[in-house]
Amino acid sequence: MFNDIAPKYDFLNHFLSLGIDRYWRRLVIAELNRSKPVNILDVATGTADLAILEAKKLKNSKIAGIDIASTMLSIGQKKVIRQGLTSQISLQYADGQNLPFDNDYFDATSIAFGLRNFENPARGIHEMFRVLKPGGKALILEFSTSRNRFFGFLFDFYFGKMLPAIGKWVSGHSRAYTYLPESVKEFNQKYNLTEVMRTEGFSDIKAKTLTFGVATLYIGTKNV
Repeated sequence: MFNDIAPKYDFLNHFLSLGIDRYWRRLVIAELNRSKPVNILDVATGTADLAILEAKKLKNSKIAGIDIASTMLSIGQKKVIRQGLTSQISLQYADGQNLPFDNDYFDATSIAFGLRNFENPARGIHEMFRVLKPGGKALILEFSTSRNRFFGFLFDFYFGKMLPAIGKWVSGHSRAYTYLPESVKEFNQKYNLTEVMRTEGFSDIKAKTLTFGVATLYIGTKNV
């Protein structure tokens, strides 16, 4: 599905979120800046938007980006080359539930709007914990359910009705943008990410609500 929508993925992300997704990613960078990581793993990197932003804003960083959608990675690689970031960013096909990296390797890991697509999100968090160095941080940006009744109602209408119609019209894919609101609802009903992160070994866990609770940035530390 993600390979099918890859050519229109970036445009639709920015258009359908009214550009707010860019602001959310900048908040991830602000958190990373606190610890100045050098080796960073971006899981479910897609077309590498977050990896590229990390490379630009964290000048001494080396970013490994992984994904299982090969067409998305191909588009991401072209963007990396076009922006002259091949010395900082390496992209590869890999499963976030079975990372091909040694234990205690990265200073930080990030994932933006990808965890809910995992067959086993807890396994993905476990793998991020495994490859982090002691003291390293995991940052998980994911959609959540707004508790603001008025804004939540408006967002549910847009997310559940308007977004699928626009997404289908632009991408030509009937399922992808129906899947998006469905997956967000199911994921938030099934998982409490703070508890899952704690179970998998993370400590000092913070959950920062963004834009009236439409998204949440989870931050956990590997204190071993």
